Amino acid sequence: MNAPITKAKSTRVDAAAIVRSARTVIATEAAAIRALEPRVDQTFVDACRLILGCKGRVVVTGMGKSGHVGRKIAATLASTGTPAFFVHPGEASHGDLGMILPQDVVLALSNSGETDEILFILPVIKRQGIPLIAITGNPESSLAGQADVHLDAGISAEACPLGLAPTASTTAALVMGDALAIALLEARGFTSEDFARSHPAGSLGRRLLLHISDVMHTGTGIPTISPDASLTEALMEMTRKHLGMTAVVDNNQHLLGVFTDGDLRRALDDDGVDLRSARVSDLMTRGPKVIGADKLAIEAAQLMEKYQIHALLVVDEAQRVVGALNIHDLLRARVV
Repeated sequence: MNAPITKAKSTRVDAAAIVRSARTVIATEAAAIRALEPRVDQTFVDACRLILGCKGRVVVTGMGKSGHVGRKIAATLASTGTPAFFVHPGEASHGDLGMILPQDVVLALSNSGETDEILFILPVIKRQGIPLIAITGNPESSLAGQADVHLDAGISAEACPLGLAPTASTTAALVMGDALAIALLEARGFTSEDFARSHPAGSLGRRLLLHISDVMHTGTGIPTISPDASLTEALMEMTRKHLGMTAVVDNNQHLLGVFTDGDLRRALDDDGVDLRSARVSDLMTRGPKVIGADKLAIEAAQLMEKYQIHALLVVDEAQRVVGALNIHDLLRARVV
């Protein structure tokens, strides 16, 4: 049967007590984190060396709240250049131990260091010669004693006033795991481009992996006009292609200039321009800003922002127009 739910004795809320309680939790957990810093010593370096020398993956395991923390550590390691996954210790003893191979490294989390489900699978791990790194709150525990490297994440007190709910202890273990992940990231020379490759659907992935060639208009979708075209012909081409501009090109598609909405407004405001007889070459902007198809889409966004323009022509090495894009293309691709 489920345990009965204890009803609150009063519905009255003591705001000061709530604030005091929350601040005490934060202070307690902050102190637990600060206590970790001097423990980052040669044993921490040894743990990093074991993982850097690993030919397989880091297998993270933990029970209960330590298991939840372990899942997050495994995910952080995997996304920062260290292949890793989580194995539930209870499931491990019922077949999932087959997921752990001799070339792997096991990272086990247990605040007490006496978690039965973890201790039960240790003989199999040790028998295969798999290196074991333990993060516990008890250096004298069974798990710490059997580990090749023990990282001390012990705390002086939980943030829970009853001393029961894992709070400061799980925070300390999580921070130690983050410290491992980031130290390994830097040791591997892991870059933002590497990070983006494991996050292709995220905003960073789009910013670092999406190229101009992925979002630009090509072929008949490129607005182009000859230099001797009339203003009317230029406006019709701009209307058909919906980019707010048209490239002005010669017979070989070499870029001569660009005619934009801004050029049109300036022409309308110039009493010296005869709009009925003017050629596009008389009104176009020469030497427009362009970009290469191999550049990142985010570079197009930066160029547009810098020069306060809303569209770009894409050219090849010979200055032939091969594509076009505007700010709406970047918005649809969620680059900006």
